[in-house]
Amino acid sequence: MRHCSVQVRGLLTREELDRYNGLIEVGSYLEDQSRYDLAYTIQKEIDLLILPGIERLKEKGRARDRATADYLESLRKNDDDSEDDD
Repeated sequence: MRHCSVQVRGLLTREELDRYNGLIEVGSYLEDQSRYDLAYTIQKEIDLLILPGIERLKEKGRARDRATADYLESLRKNDDDSEDDD
């Protein structure tokens, strides 16, 4: 079974994480039993389950980018104000 990243798992809700862990356990058991056809179905469910966590991670990155842009803009304005005072 393919695991999702720690960052994505950290952004899953408790319910999503419990379901994720259960599906991983079932999928690993199926792989141990060489039931790759059923493990594939479980992996697809996992892929769907983690989509909200991936979106939360993307939004967190976009918010960080906005904050960085705002900070750089404030530095530029402060620099411009300092030049005007001289």
